Amino acid sequence: MIFHVDANSAFLSWSAAYRKLVLQEETDLREIPSVVAGDRESRHSIILAKSTPAKKYGIETAKSTPAKKFGIQTGEPLFQALEKCPDLVVVPPDYELYVAASRHFVEMLRKFSPRVEQYSIDEAWVDMTGTERLWGPPRLAAEKMRNRINEELGFTVNVGISSNKLLAKMAGDFEKPNKVHTLFPEEVESKFWPLPVRDLFLVGSATERKLKMLGIYTIGELAKADVNVLRKRMGKHGETIWHFANGRNADAVVPEPAENKGYGNSTTTPKDVVTHAQAHQVILSLCETVASRMRRDGRCGSCVSVHLRTNDFQHCSHQALLHGATNITTELFDAACRIFDEAWDGITPLRQLGVQVTRLSGEPYQQFDFLSGVSPQQFERKLRLDEAVDALRDKFGEDIIRRGKFANLPGEHMAGGLHKDRRTGITKPVPKEF
Repeated sequence: MIFHVDANSAFLSWSAAYRKLVLQEETDLREIPSVVAGDRESRHSIILAKSTPAKKYGIETAKSTPAKKFGIQTGEPLFQALEKCPDLVVVPPDYELYVAASRHFVEMLRKFSPRVEQYSIDEAWVDMTGTERLWGPPRLAAEKMRNRINEELGFTVNVGISSNKLLAKMAGDFEKPNKVHTLFPEEVESKFWPLPVRDLFLVGSATERKLKMLGIYTIGELAKADVNVLRKRMGKHGETIWHFANGRNADAVVPEPAENKGYGNSTTTPKDVVTHAQAHQVILSLCETVASRMRRDGRCGSCVSVHLRTNDFQHCSHQALLHGATNITTELFDAACRIFDEAWDGITPLRQLGVQVTRLSGEPYQQFDFLSGVSPQQFERKLRLDEAVDALRDKFGEDIIRRGKFANLPGEHMAGGLHKDRRTGITKPVPKEF
């Protein structure tokens, strides 16, 4: 018996709950047209979360017009949302708060079952097998869970119930907010198969286009399709989504997170990158955060990838293998710059850059040669230097020390990934009642 629990409009709900419960504000962001969006000056101004209808005693209040009634979509630029709703209330994201709220959310789920697998910051699977004597039948247990989260943490969730993780997640995506839904194997044909194929887990826009070219528009049509044709057209992924469409999934709820297969960060720059020098500065800031995460986890990588997005939103990437596995910042930076110089035409303006390291191993190794001029001792000194810098940043914050390249230049010296307060662990206190 598997539950999928998903916080409704998580970022906005958590901001609203904090303001109501802790800051004692009268206005509830969930009852007015409101969104959480990034800094418009830094080009991060996209909609991260939007308000949903506020209901009291099952009746929608007059003031509860939700942002989505104006056609506002998650991921769209803020300026477009403001054109649709000039009175839209915009609140900045508070990542420290979201981390704290997520932690309390998962802790609450563990009070119902010890087997909780967190899928993202705002959703998790809970294995409720064998808990009926504690919490009652599945739907009753889900209602208790939903009500307790709402009463004690101040936000609503959807709970999907089924016999496997896939169907539980699909059930949780049915009508929102603050609902409990079931999707057991015997309900697949009536509840699941009529849905558009795009609603299926792991079916994105590109896969949807391929399926429509095959005349497949619903999940039911995908379930009844010839798996050999799907495998031929889309490889293993085609077979996987065919099994999903038939409600098949044997993945167990795993309380411990899986080991990383790679480390990467990307950042959208405040202004277009138009020179190699600007790009190299951004790449260095990304390598700082990527390499520090790798050293923290004791991982090294031998494949470096660089991802580029142009100012007209075209994407390209390039990668190369190293002569060894490393987590040294300067080694990764040198490799990333070489790859970038090969991939970029030097003309097209760029709005986003990313660096990723894969082919991981637990120990560093390096292939030396007489012509490189680099000795094992130099390699070791670079590693010790990075570890000393990590220790300083862990203790005093990441801004305690920075490379000279960033001394008189604008821009972050550690870019991408988590908010810097979350990276350093220096966070503002969140009252225990939240």
